Amino acid sequence: MRLFAAINLPESERQRIHAASAPLRESGMPVRWLPVDSFHLTLKFLGEVRPDAVDSIKAVMDRVSKGTHAFDLDLGGFGAFPTIRRPRVIWVGVDPSPALRCLKQDLEWALADLGFARETRAFHPHITLGRAEDGEGAGAFRGLDELAASLSYTGDVPAHRVDLMRSQLSRSGARYTVVHESLLAGAE
Repeated sequence: MRLFAAINLPESERQRIHAASAPLRESGMPVRWLPVDSFHLTLKFLGEVRPDAVDSIKAVMDRVSKGTHAFDLDLGGFGAFPTIRRPRVIWVGVDPSPALRCLKQDLEWALADLGFARETRAFHPHITLGRAEDGEGAGAFRGLDELAASLSYTGDVPAHRVDLMRSQLSRSGARYTVVHESLLAGAE
C-alpha cells in the first residue's frame, strides 16, 4: 500500500483555505485542483509499503510523536513549485517553525532505521492545492504570480497528531484515508 505521514487540517481551516484560493480556481489556468478534504501537510512520503511493515511504522510514529509537544502551524501565502511561472504544484505555505522542522527531522531519522531513505531536499512545508496539467507552457500561467500575491490568507492551526495516511490513486485523483493516528505530547 502507498503510505505517507502527514498533519491533517481541521475541516474549518480547509474550508477557509478553499475560500481564499477561489480566485486561483476561477482563473481558468490548466490546473487539476484537489478536493478540499485532501488538504494536508505531508511530513514524509513512504511510497509502496509491504503490509507486514505497517506495525513497525506505527510504532516509530507513536514514539516520535510522544517525544514532540503539540504546537501550532502558521499558514499563509500562495506560491508554486518549482517556480510560479512554470508551476507543477500550487500551494499555500506553512511556516517552517523549529517545532515543525524538529518533528520532520525526527520522523526522517526514525523511519530511516526501518529502511526508508532520508529526504535530501530542503524541507519546504506546504499544503498542495492543485497540480498543473502536463505539457502546458509558461504562457498558460501568465499572471499567476500577481494573482497569488494579491490573495490574502493566514491561518493558525493546532498540530496535535501525525497521521499515517494511505493514498489510493485513480483516474479521478488520489483518495486519502487515515491508517493510524499518533498523538503529540500534551495533545488531548
